[in-house]
Amino acid sequence: MNKIKSVLISVSNKEGLVNFVKKLISIIPDINIISTGGTYKKLVEAGINVKKVSDITKFPEMLDGRVKTLHPFIHGGILNIRDNPKHIEEIKKFNITPIDMVVVNLYPFEKTISKPNVNIEEAIENIDIGGPTLIRAAAKNYKYVAVITNPDNYNFIIEELKENNGCLTLKTRQKLALEAFLHTAKYDSIISNYLNKVFYPENKFPDCIVLSFEKIQDLRYGENPHQKAAFYKESNINYPCIVNFKQLGGKELSYNNIYDMNSALEIVKEFDEPCCAVIKHTNPCGVAIGDDLLDVYIRAREVDPLSAFGSIVAFNRKVNAKTASEIIKTFVEVVIAPGFEEQAVEILKTKQNLRIIDIGKIVRRQGQLDWKKVDGGLLLQEKDEKIVLRDEFKVVSDKKPTDYELRSLEFGWKIVKHVKSNAIVICKEKEAVGIGAGQMSRIDAVNLAIMKGGDKVKGSVLASDAFFPFRDSIDAAAKAGITAIIEPGGSIRDKEVIQAANENNIVLIFTGIRCFKH
Repeated sequence: MNKIKSVLISVSNKEGLVNFVKKLISIIPDINIISTGGTYKKLVEAGINVKKVSDITKFPEMLDGRVKTLHPFIHGGILNIRDNPKHIEEIKKFNITPIDMVVVNLYPFEKTISKPNVNIEEAIENIDIGGPTLIRAAAKNYKYVAVITNPDNYNFIIEELKENNGCLTLKTRQKLALEAFLHTAKYDSIISNYLNKVFYPENKFPDCIVLSFEKIQDLRYGENPHQKAAFYKESNINYPCIVNFKQLGGKELSYNNIYDMNSALEIVKEFDEPCCAVIKHTNPCGVAIGDDLLDVYIRAREVDPLSAFGSIVAFNRKVNAKTASEIIKTFVEVVIAPGFEEQAVEILKTKQNLRIIDIGKIVRRQGQLDWKKVDGGLLLQEKDEKIVLRDEFKVVSDKKPTDYELRSLEFGWKIVKHVKSNAIVICKEKEAVGIGAGQMSRIDAVNLAIMKGGDKVKGSVLASDAFFPFRDSIDAAAKAGITAIIEPGGSIRDKEVIQAANENNIVLIFTGIRCFKH
């Protein structure tokens, strides 16, 4: 273990710093403290004896503070190998004092670019140069130097210094070095991603992608109990979304809960009207819109009440007490919404394990990318944000749709893109009737949706996420009493499918847009 005799401190985040340094001095009274700029001023104001970096380097801070610590007297003090005779000889020759601890955190670049209307000049001035260099130097020489980048570690460091008479163990220095390299890697990834967006906004798929995520929490397990899992948040994500929720009650969220919550939110975001989506295994088993939230929830749940058992329920409106009272009548795993009335929270809390998740606000963000991990790689694509308007519908059947059928088809088309392919949604104007998800053949998806819908299918409409390869699905829909169908079109058998629609006196509309979800 190495005794801490000299420390260099230069921090942007000064929270807890004065208390840390005072405790440091109480453990090592003769410690040599070196500092820069605002950190120096903060410590001096607290009555702490500190040397300026400029007193060590014999150079003033220059270029508006861009150059402070980039000097051999500083980096030689950090990087020398303590048991290397050549290094010992060189630092003695140049009168360089070894530095045993570096306490540095960086200019708040991430915070700066999160501000509304920040300009590129302000962002650039918050790119730290000397800080990362100090951190990397200290982390590289972890065998002899401790580097602290996170104020949360102050207390832990003080306790270990107390126990070890002013020394830190090798294991601790290794831990701190790893944190330091993660810190600078994250910092650089945020900068590079920001500059890519500013300099090349049209380039959504750069040659190299640097991702930065930080752990939110460990999870009890993954998709199955034998799989370990954790939840991570992408850097610089501050808007209301699945990683920035507030849990108001219930037991800890699981891996599957979080994934299903995200699927549920994506559906309710589609609608301006009050909407409820009931989700099982990332697929909706019920969706409804309307004016009254309680009525919307009941209709969504009753689309497939058997599947709704143990579901995730999402709303795009604040949950009121009447709706909460209805929710607790059945087994629901999670309720997620942009707010809850106080009485509603108390009612939901009567179900001890029911997770109550406040998303804060429903936000629709454009231009997002969708990522999927594969073994050894990553697939990136633009998120499916395509909206097909009614005036873009191409009626290809002899029969023309009524206004009611058009409204129902619009509703179904918004939902079907959120259902795993092959996907079929049978619906009426403001609610799903039957959903067929994830089938290997389209006719199976149609038959499943018809079976789920039962007697409610008659007089409804059908949305398909891709074209019909054969007429069998049209015939099955007609037999069940479906009056109109919307699908992308584009099959080599489109003529056959259109003929089937005409023979069955069904409305058939092509969108020209496929909406697979894998």
